[in-house]
Amino acid sequence: MSRLSVCVVGASGYTGGELLRLLATHPYVEVTMATSREYAGKPIHYVHFNLRGMYRNLKFSELNIDLLLKKCDTVFLSLPHGVSLNYVPKLYEAGLTIVDLSADFRLKNPEAYRVWYGYEHPYQDLIKKAVYGLPELHRDELKSAKLIAAPGCNATAAILSLIPLIKNKLIHTDRIVIDVKVGSSEAGSKPSISDHHPEREGCIRPYDAEGHRHAAEVEQELSIIARHEIRVSMVPHAVGSIRGALASSHTWLINSLDDTELLRYYVNTYKGEPFIRIVYKLPPGYPDPKYVIGSNFADIGFAVERRLNRITSFAAIDNLMKGAAGQAIQAFNIAKGFDESTGLIIVPPKPV
Repeated sequence: MSRLSVCVVGASGYTGGELLRLLATHPYVEVTMATSREYAGKPIHYVHFNLRGMYRNLKFSELNIDLLLKKCDTVFLSLPHGVSLNYVPKLYEAGLTIVDLSADFRLKNPEAYRVWYGYEHPYQDLIKKAVYGLPELHRDELKSAKLIAAPGCNATAAILSLIPLIKNKLIHTDRIVIDVKVGSSEAGSKPSISDHHPEREGCIRPYDAEGHRHAAEVEQELSIIARHEIRVSMVPHAVGSIRGALASSHTWLINSLDDTELLRYYVNTYKGEPFIRIVYKLPPGYPDPKYVIGSNFADIGFAVERRLNRITSFAAIDNLMKGAAGQAIQAFNIAKGFDESTGLIIVPPKPV
């Protein structure tokens, strides 16, 4: 099989670096272009020290759309929100496969962009054509998809934690509260005053506590499963770890179910999913991002407070992997007809 030519746009950030790391050993891919305005002309390992020796003949380049169209079959866009809008229409028109890791095409309701991102979406036709890149929900739609909107990391963890409960109609859907703890790499490679290491180390700090924009993705996807509108409250917390996201989704059971019954629902929901692991009453007890770091796995578990009939469902992911680059490549694999685990069978290290 001939290799597909792939470009990573915005390749010097953390997510871009993870895309390059994973694509370096993908058997069906050759990275022919990696763009960075700041580091154009520099070798890949000038920024991504871990990739020394992996890209000997490739340097960062300026983004030149005409050159990209000549050199690439697929484009991964690792750009800030609102920037992908400048490139996706032309790339789509030219027939390239696009995997966009920003939020620019995730939401199906154009009004949601005004509410959550503060702008009117100019390409409502492309919103309809984009496929939300969560394989556990949209595997069939991803097959032969030309525009993939990779989910946000907090949204991924929250949705994965709640699918078994929503799909099997086990909970009251009018009360869903999601708490997400996430590491500093979520903020990107350019430090701000709040995410500079001396400020971030040792912190446990809520942010966007009055409404986190990833809630829009969660509501959209859960509403599709439930077949009625679902609203959620979502509060993320910045913690001192570098990588990892843990969603703790608090809901209330409609009927009392013992743990064995609940476990059966979780196992049946995710049966056959290559990157979902159910964690139940085995060390370390509940899902912990520490044990998925560097991998595309999502560890899922639950706990019930019988006194209140409250169930908390947990999902632990690496925010740069299953929450970004890894999931993007999983969706890309499906779109191209590869085994979806190609290039992604990475065993998490221990200890980290």
